[in-house]
Amino acid sequence: MKHFKFTMACLLAIFQITLLQSQTQKGQLVKNKTITSSMGNGEKHRYKVHLDKNQFATFQLMQKGIDVFITTYDPNGMKLDDFDSPNGKEGAENVIITSTIKGEYVLEIYPVDDKQSIGSYDLQILQIKPKATKSNDRVDELFAIWDTPSTPGASVAVIKNGSIIYKKGYGMSNLEYDIKNDPTTVFHVASISKQFTVFSILLLQKEGKLSLDDDIRKYIPEVPDFGKTITLRHLATHTSGLRDQWSLVSMAGWQADDLITTEQILKMVSKQKELNFNPGDELVYCNTGFTLLAEVVARVSGKTFAQFTEENIFKPLKMSHTLFYDNHEKIVKNRAYSYSTDEGGYKKLILNYETVGATSLFTTAEDLSLWAMNFEALKVGDSTIIETMNTPTALSNGHRPGGAMGQFIGQYKGLNEIQHGGADAGFRSFLTRFPDEHFAVVVLSNTAEFNSGSIAHKIVDIYLADKIKEEKKEEVQPKTMEESGSEIAIDKQVLESYVGNYELNQGFILNVSHTEGKLFVQPTLQPQFALRALTTAEFKIDNVDATMTFVPDAEGRINSITFKQGGNVMNAPRVKAFDASTVNLKDFTGNYYSEELSTQYALVLKEGKLFAQHYRLRDFEFTPFKEGFFDNQFGVVEFVRDTNGIIAGFKQSSDRVKNLLFRKI
Repeated sequence: MKHFKFTMACLLAIFQITLLQSQTQKGQLVKNKTITSSMGNGEKHRYKVHLDKNQFATFQLMQKGIDVFITTYDPNGMKLDDFDSPNGKEGAENVIITSTIKGEYVLEIYPVDDKQSIGSYDLQILQIKPKATKSNDRVDELFAIWDTPSTPGASVAVIKNGSIIYKKGYGMSNLEYDIKNDPTTVFHVASISKQFTVFSILLLQKEGKLSLDDDIRKYIPEVPDFGKTITLRHLATHTSGLRDQWSLVSMAGWQADDLITTEQILKMVSKQKELNFNPGDELVYCNTGFTLLAEVVARVSGKTFAQFTEENIFKPLKMSHTLFYDNHEKIVKNRAYSYSTDEGGYKKLILNYETVGATSLFTTAEDLSLWAMNFEALKVGDSTIIETMNTPTALSNGHRPGGAMGQFIGQYKGLNEIQHGGADAGFRSFLTRFPDEHFAVVVLSNTAEFNSGSIAHKIVDIYLADKIKEEKKEEVQPKTMEESGSEIAIDKQVLESYVGNYELNQGFILNVSHTEGKLFVQPTLQPQFALRALTTAEFKIDNVDATMTFVPDAEGRINSITFKQGGNVMNAPRVKAFDASTVNLKDFTGNYYSEELSTQYALVLKEGKLFAQHYRLRDFEFTPFKEGFFDNQFGVVEFVRDTNGIIAGFKQSSDRVKNLLFRKI
């Protein structure tokens, strides 16, 4: 798990992708030759490959202990695409280049997290051939890497004007028995489930059996009374403030292949003592809300959620191969199994979920196409339901961050888009709809390195080429550190006055430094970024759509920064620099217990470092980065002390869980 990011999720990814690193020209890629290379912190490797005009080339990079990001460029130095599969530090990154001119194309490789351990990778060309010209053939090219009898793969369906205009399966649904994927293969589609859960709630609202504005405790009194009303609408729009169930079970030591039931999740929810935020104030992705909504459907209808959706959605739409999988022992014919890769090849990833609503929809590319068509040619539901689902959510302050009910609303290359993806075990799914163009794409995969959203959008590019607006390409050579600094003259003493540490969020520090007349910023446990002066006080973060303004107090001293990104404004006051060597780690050792998770950790010293031990997890390190604050694999920990200054416990926070208390025992 990556380091804890800002509380406002949309603010924090900005320091995760574009890194300021040293470039190393690694040479030429040639067919039938595998290149093996180690990669250290701060490195950026560049490879060239010669392509003639109108060629299609595929490459595979096998990660070995390091999660890398790959960017491709054309011979003129214009950026083509980014590649980063959701499979962490092990397994394959697959890259595609379609040449438009003859010349030297570039693959640029660098770590996603500049602070991770040194690793290595193998890189090879898989194929170079003339590119396809017909739309359907171009789709097949996108799946060429996975369309073999020895790899898992995918299933795709393309919908236009109420009909499937192309469908196909690629690779294998089961590697042990050599069963192929096809458009009728049944996939676990993970979070695409959520829109069916919302639709079920809205069907019951249409019947007058509930209201979106009802308190969840009206139907599930086991949900604690937090002193704030949590409505069904809050649950359906990720604005409830509830902690996320998957983050909680991970912190409790559960494994992905454990049997996890709705009953267990409800018991865990019933023990929670705090919310992440007041309902309606923020939008933070929360699976818990959709598990609760499915349980509401079951209790109100008197049927299991699987029965309700079968009778009210799947049968009327003739989705004959679709079900909510609420029994992990149930036999499902023609189902795909999920896989991931490592140095030894493919391995299977197992799910034993018996919880529905947030996940566990089993369906096919063909069936999901019928669902997509129902948004335009109604067979189930009515226009009010569709309009409700497609309306962006408004927060308490009136801001609409792009989330809707079980879907996300936005634009892709100038076109209005409604989409949602899913990822559980090795399954990767994506459903995107373009209502103005009466167009939709379904991509379902059973391998962890597959980026279903990226592939779906490449399919959109093929079929809607005459509709999309080309985005401005980036130049191959980003500004160097020397070129990225001040573009206006600023006195050295002024720049020196900006140097220091600024706390953007609790425990999240922006370190500003000054070198040879230029400023740089480095967030906590993140790489360094150059700052480019817009005025004498306002700076653009290089290669990032964000600015920082240094704010003087009444006496002219710089005591804070105003940070702006994506319409959000945050204040970061200046704080003192932190020296980790001054921390007495022994003070933090001991046993800590969480009533909310019914689990215990022991903090112990090993070789001068502080480690957490749990009987179901591998030991992991607690790394100090501020007085009383530590970083670990789940996020950030803040230790709390009693009135006598004795450590009484710690609060664990992550992207989707805030201030989960562990008391020292």
